[in-house]
Amino acid sequence: MYPATTILLVDDEENILRSLKRIFMDQDFRILATTSPFDALELLKTNAVSVIISDNLMPGMSGIDFLQQAKFLSPESVRVMMTGYADVHAAIDAINKGEVFKFLTKPWDVEEFRNVVFDSINRHDMVHSLRQADESKLYSLAQTIELKDPYTRGHCDRVAQYSLAMAELMGLENDQRTFIKHGSWLHDCGKIGVPEAILNFNGPLSPEQMDIVRNHSRWGAEVARLARLPEAVINIILFHHEKYDGTGYPANLKGDRIPVEARIVSVADIYDALTSARPYRGAMSAGKAAGILVEGKATHSDPAIVDIFLKIIGNGDG
Repeated sequence: MYPATTILLVDDEENILRSLKRIFMDQDFRILATTSPFDALELLKTNAVSVIISDNLMPGMSGIDFLQQAKFLSPESVRVMMTGYADVHAAIDAINKGEVFKFLTKPWDVEEFRNVVFDSINRHDMVHSLRQADESKLYSLAQTIELKDPYTRGHCDRVAQYSLAMAELMGLENDQRTFIKHGSWLHDCGKIGVPEAILNFNGPLSPEQMDIVRNHSRWGAEVARLARLPEAVINIILFHHEKYDGTGYPANLKGDRIPVEARIVSVADIYDALTSARPYRGAMSAGKAAGILVEGKATHSDPAIVDIFLKIIGNGDG
């Protein structure tokens, strides 16, 4: 965590600002606070802010409108919205539009509040780490992200190995292979925004929990864009959950409209997920996982890429 972490608090009630400041009295943070979203926009012009935490219902400008403007003024600042329970749908809409990283409901739970802010700071720091990283640091960062979910330890490395083997058989150029390796390592980097309680939930997720999980591809891609990573790496992070028949997420892309690098990593990701233990099930055998890939040809996955992968793991016809 960087020592100069700056947090901007915006709420039209002074007592709330005082309460929020007290939460971080034990941290080495620089806290900026204002009751006016207009003043907050001015502060963003002259201060490097890591995390913005804003109320939604404020006189003169809503929190959503403020955070939309803040996104243009300070795109690297991570945006968090506070809202009452009655306004949760507005907050979810703001998340889906990419204006907000997370939201907190009032009255807040102090521990939850701290965790959201620390996740936001980690996300902000990740952008800077990615921007400055060489290959060894990228790999180290991918391993650090996996610590949030112990069930996926080693997953990114295995996905990279499978994907590179496919890329080689497909005759892709060296630059493309490098992007595929880096994208494989980072494909789940957006999970830094998913609570560990959801990642490690022992059972089927609720629709609301699934919505949060599905946002990880958008969150990760936004981090990669801010870090100015190559487009192919961003494509892998953003589109590795698209399906060949157009029923995937986040963009419902179909067939060859899904970038080839994302189609490759998707197959490797599915296979490794199936053959790894999860909180809600044990690991499948290689043969059973291969059978599921075959069943998903032309619906879930690119048939040609599945065939290439099956040859690599020894389940192909040729």
